[in-house]
Amino acid sequence: MNSEAAGRLLALPKAPDAIELRHLRAFVAVAEELNFSRAAERMFITQPALSRQIRHLERLLSVDLLTRSTHRVELTVAGEALLVRTRPLLGDLDEALATTQSVGGENQQRLARLTQPVIDRMLEGLDSYREAFEVMNAPFPTPAGVTARPVNAAGVPCLVYGTEPGRTPTVVYAHGGGNLAGSAYGSRPLAGILAVACDAAVLVPDFRLAPEHRYPAAVEDVEIAFRWLSAKLAPKDITLIGDSSGAGLVMSLLHRLRVNGEPMPGRVVLLSPWVDPQCRFLDRETEASPQARAVRDSVDMCVPTYLGQTPRNDPAVNALEADLTGYPAMLIQVGTGDFVVHEARELATAAQAAGVPADLELYPVNTHVFQLFWSFLPEAAKAIERVGQWVNSASAADRTEAG
Repeated sequence: MNSEAAGRLLALPKAPDAIELRHLRAFVAVAEELNFSRAAERMFITQPALSRQIRHLERLLSVDLLTRSTHRVELTVAGEALLVRTRPLLGDLDEALATTQSVGGENQQRLARLTQPVIDRMLEGLDSYREAFEVMNAPFPTPAGVTARPVNAAGVPCLVYGTEPGRTPTVVYAHGGGNLAGSAYGSRPLAGILAVACDAAVLVPDFRLAPEHRYPAAVEDVEIAFRWLSAKLAPKDITLIGDSSGAGLVMSLLHRLRVNGEPMPGRVVLLSPWVDPQCRFLDRETEASPQARAVRDSVDMCVPTYLGQTPRNDPAVNALEADLTGYPAMLIQVGTGDFVVHEARELATAAQAAGVPADLELYPVNTHVFQLFWSFLPEAAKAIERVGQWVNSASAADRTEAG
């Protein structure tokens, strides 16, 4: 037997292509913690999602890696063998990625240059903040083929972004800006790419801003736009998308619909959601992080300016205080270094506890609303692509169920 033939005979089988790094990282976390709850916290995902990843890995390998009982988790012999070999593999990969990032860290520097002026100028006053917010959005491209047309939605001025003139919107997008800044026109880079990713026309209400118009003016405008569109489409065929404080407006709208017993939209996408005006999860970080202190200063300006005398823990404005029962399916995306990551996780947990299908996706980014930077940031492009897949798959499921 020649050496070439022997090599072919002794070659080990390839790993199944469906095995992904997230499966291996999830397994290592559980194997080291021997506790699903602690491992889920370490991975920044929910415990059910972690359990699904482990079960998926076991099915792909056709072996049991862990034995589970009510009180303990233990490695099987196969699990011990995989752990010993996976740890150095992941260590080498992390080292390679760290080296790459240290060489090519221009993206993070670029993000800082783009976003820091907005925080700095917020502290200079409202006019400076509003100008800086629009300036930050201005250089970003709108995808080729996307156009904007003005629409008056029952008295609320809006823009519709899409690739087909005259197409009826199926997405309503509420922009961020702390409810003090932002506009339908300034939202064109993100609204445009959402239109492409979701293969849909996107309706962007130019809702009223504080302090000229305090709560509930912004929510009322988004609600009017949603009702206007609901007269043309079944509510279940509509997707609500919001980023940052816009996600808070989306959750406030859902609260209103639920309290009034009215039909809900079919699905909701929350990008870096700021849904807790109390910002409880920021408190424990404020002293330790200069960045968190700057965010705290910004929040302390935005919240009272928008809410006025409305309590910060009112369920109508604070999703973490609301009963989420009956809410539509949610996709929640946030960066692991974002100041809202804690409340995003809390929101996903609360939604799941209320029986709401809620997918929480975390991305290794420190920037708030990182999805805006889809034109040059790989994580943002991936996140936007995922939004489109999720919305379209949910829409297809709705059509199948209706049929």
